[in-house]
Amino acid sequence: MSRVGRLPVDIPAGVQVTIEGSHVKVKGPKGELQRVFAPSIGIALEGNQVNIARSSEMATQRALHGTTRALLANMIKGVSAGFDSVLEVEGVGYRAEMSGKNLMLYVGYSHPVEVPPPAGINFEVDQKTRQIKVLGIDKELVGQTAADIRKVRPPEPYHGKGIRYNGERVRRKAGKAGKGAK
Repeated sequence: MSRVGRLPVDIPAGVQVTIEGSHVKVKGPKGELQRVFAPSIGIALEGNQVNIARSSEMATQRALHGTTRALLANMIKGVSAGFDSVLEVEGVGYRAEMSGKNLMLYVGYSHPVEVPPPAGINFEVDQKTRQIKVLGIDKELVGQTAADIRKVRPPEPYHGKGIRYNGERVRRKAGKAGKGAK
């Protein structure tokens, strides 16, 4: 039995879960998410908890059991509390600012890079700490958007300049040794 899959998912107050076969809708104060899961995984609503069960012990069923439970828990947490990912802009002259809803990145190119937010995603920029917050209710979309922003200028190992996740450690390399005495 999957250790993750057998745990029930608690539904907080203010969140509604609707299960129609393998199609699940979750509605909460922050928004609404829906997803179609594998039909072989049983999803049942019991009181204020959602239980996940699998029909057989096949390897694919065992793999989907814990995954389904984790995805469902992320949906419920997303509509109740939301998710965020924090990025740091590091480097002399590197900065980020908002232009309407779009994120403008000035990261050493000859032109600013404009990043429009996907549907359901918002950006916040703190000029003082040079941090970018990616906010949303879909954990997968928040993570992918943060990865796309980081990809604009990943941190380089010699000077450490670039866009990195908050708390990410960049392994630094030594530069050239330089000319020594003969």
